[in-house]
Amino acid sequence: MNTRDHLNRFDVWAPHARSVTVRIEGDDHAMVPAASLPAGSPEGPAARRDGWWTLPDDADVPAGTVRYGYVLGKTFDEGTPEERSQVSEVLPDPRSRRQPQGVHDLSCTFDPSAHRWGDAAWTGRTLAGSVIYELHIGTFTPAGTLDAAVERLDHLVELGVDFVELLPVNGFNGEHNWGYDGVLWYTVDESYGGPAAYQRFVDACHQRGIGVIQDVVYNHLGPSGNYLPLFADYFKPGSSTWGDLINLDGWGSDGVRDYILDNVEMWLRDYHVDGFRLDAVHALQDHRAVHILEEIAELVERVGVETGRPLFTVAESDLNDHRMITPTTAHGLGMTGQWLDDFHHAAHVALTGETQGYYADFAALGTLDKVMRDAFYHDGTMSVFRGRHHGRPVDKQRVRPWQFVTCIQNHDQVGNRAAGDRISASLSADQLVLGATVLLTQPFTPMLFMGEEWGASTPWQFFTAHPEPELGEAVAKGRKAEFAAMGWDESTVPDPQAPSTFTDSKLDWDEPGRGDHARVLAAYRELIALRRAVPELTDPRFATIDTDHDEDARWFVLRRATAPGSDHGVAVVLNFGAAPVEAPVPGAADAEVLFRSGEVSLTAGADGGAVAALPAHGAAVVRY
Repeated sequence: MNTRDHLNRFDVWAPHARSVTVRIEGDDHAMVPAASLPAGSPEGPAARRDGWWTLPDDADVPAGTVRYGYVLGKTFDEGTPEERSQVSEVLPDPRSRRQPQGVHDLSCTFDPSAHRWGDAAWTGRTLAGSVIYELHIGTFTPAGTLDAAVERLDHLVELGVDFVELLPVNGFNGEHNWGYDGVLWYTVDESYGGPAAYQRFVDACHQRGIGVIQDVVYNHLGPSGNYLPLFADYFKPGSSTWGDLINLDGWGSDGVRDYILDNVEMWLRDYHVDGFRLDAVHALQDHRAVHILEEIAELVERVGVETGRPLFTVAESDLNDHRMITPTTAHGLGMTGQWLDDFHHAAHVALTGETQGYYADFAALGTLDKVMRDAFYHDGTMSVFRGRHHGRPVDKQRVRPWQFVTCIQNHDQVGNRAAGDRISASLSADQLVLGATVLLTQPFTPMLFMGEEWGASTPWQFFTAHPEPELGEAVAKGRKAEFAAMGWDESTVPDPQAPSTFTDSKLDWDEPGRGDHARVLAAYRELIALRRAVPELTDPRFATIDTDHDEDARWFVLRRATAPGSDHGVAVVLNFGAAPVEAPVPGAADAEVLFRSGEVSLTAGADGGAVAALPAHGAAVVRY
């Protein structure tokens, strides 16, 4: 189904098919190559390039919402003449908007213009200066739907977040999934409420002053329900960690790129999303002169100009290459921002002391010091975990700190632990508040993972619900083998297919008002408000950042000057150790303490400035 044409226009890209039939409510309708239509036929994807099939204008198509699928004839170069006269099974539409009975069944038409939007007053938000809240619709609430999530938006308003970032919502195999096994990129999974519920959710967010970032996966498809290869050359030889490579630069790749770009435009226009998180862009193998990310960036910018809203893209990339977020006009890939794993790793080690796996590169507190000042820890340095040198230095004259999205927890870093345990499972309330202070006062764009703000006790585990027994068994065995190879006790790895693995991962909304949970929540609210009120904390210049630390005593000081070289600003003082410490801070002993965790006091320093006394795992923000 064409993403931009009226409800009952049926177009499909199938360049190798001998014939194409669309079955609508049980009746078959022969389609014709779009290239054969006379001049002046309706414009749209079907009319703008070869390989598209469409219905003649005089086709008798039922009105209203209908169920439909495509039947493809054998390709011209496939099989014997007898075999070529046969047709395939009825297939879902690669651009299907709805799959009411799952990804293997018939598609269903959906009219995106039927929703009456109430967000006319929404003018959008920029990534700069914002706080992001990452959530998974299926486990955010007990019901696990978009409409149920709307009922919790007031909590996010009170918390002070600017954007919600939704894990992928497109159609996947089974009843529940993280979303990264999606196979129909144009759908909103029915378990979440379908596309109409998605529109209601975005509308409700905008009316409360919250923007919506959609996590999209363009680097692979899930293991079940992927019928794209039957239609066209969507894949090319080779594979990544997650599956077959998307054909971005081989024969027939123009249509594949259009499939991605039209999808981006769909989310922006029909669902009013404000930005994208693009999953694992380092897995996009594209050797064309103009990279697909450049095309996405320019499309998003163009739609933003047309709609009058600041739209943006955030890439998940482990390349440590600032060209990812350099504008296309300066020969970069044009992403607005990117995830900064180095910050997570350095902060995680400082908070937990864990140094296994890729955390080994971040064992010293000095790594956090470097990340705060330079963004990339690995900027051409040796990575022990990778066994090679990695990254390049950030161009601080061109790149801004807010372009890096950082966290102390996210779906990957929690869910890809053997037991899916959050840091709240092993840290005290004092340490959780310390972690909140690290996250919400650092120079980059902070992102919270749902439930983090109250130190949720519920895990967030890897869960699937593949109906095919053999696939479910293979996923479960593979998960155990993966962690056994890393030295984890495989008995701690939950079965991804067990229903309890999914239900155990749902947030407990009775927790936020109880005991230490309430204390942690109060700290997050206070720190987010402080971040908004103190301009030094979000200053967009690397030149205002300075740091100091003591590896043995375990104290860390982040200074944000009011202007480069200024003697005035804000100091964040952190104690990662289990014993009280004294740390030097600029200013006087009567300096204003803007935030404190634990008993914090200031005294005059012997050599000028002040000394902050902090308890174990204490933190303070001081204006000097």
